[in-house]
Amino acid sequence: MSRYEKIVLINRYYRITKFYDFLRDTAIKGGLVILLFIVLLLALEYFFFDLNALLNTLVETFSTTTIFVVFLISETFLGLLPPEIFIAWSSKSATPWLFLFSIATLSYVGGIISYFLGQQLYRIPSIKNHIGNKIASHIVNLRKWGGFFVLVGAMLPLPHSMVSLACGLIKYDFKNYLAWALFRYIRFWLYALVIFQVF
Repeated sequence: MSRYEKIVLINRYYRITKFYDFLRDTAIKGGLVILLFIVLLLALEYFFFDLNALLNTLVETFSTTTIFVVFLISETFLGLLPPEIFIAWSSKSATPWLFLFSIATLSYVGGIISYFLGQQLYRIPSIKNHIGNKIASHIVNLRKWGGFFVLVGAMLPLPHSMVSLACGLIKYDFKNYLAWALFRYIRFWLYALVIFQVF
C-alpha cells in the first residue's frame, strides 16, 4: 500500500468516526470560551475593578512558588482553575515569557502526574469503573483517535488532566502520550499572544 493510499484510508477513518466534526465543534467552543473570557475580563475591568491592579497585587502578595504549586495542583486534578488566569498573572512578572514557559511546563507535568494516577487507579476495579464512567466519552474518543485526541486535549479547552487520566486508565502508550502532550506548550504560547496584549 502506497503512502497516498494510507493517507486516504486514515482520512476516511477520521470522517467515518466523526473526528473532523468533533474537532470543528471543539475548536468553535474553544474560540467562544477564549472570546467570552476576554470579554468578561474587559467587562470586569471597565465596570468593577482594575484587573491590572489585581494581578499586580497577586504578584506582590503571593510568592511565585505558591502560585506555581496552586497551578500544578489545578492542572493535575481536573483543571480546577482556568490556565488563562495564570497566563495573565505571568504577564505581570519581571520575565513574562519565562514565567509562561514555567506554567506551561507545570501544566505538562500535571498531565504526566494525571497519567500515572490513571495507571494506578486502573489497578483498583471499583475506582477504575467509577472514573471510567465519569470520563467515558474521553475514553471512547481516545480509543478511536489515539494521539490526535491527546493533541486536542492539549490545545483546546478540554480538561487536559482528564484526557491524561483517560490515557493512564487505558494504558495508552506513554511515549506517544508525552509526544502529543507537547502541544500544550503551543497552546500556552498562542493564548499568551492574545492575553499579553490585553494585560
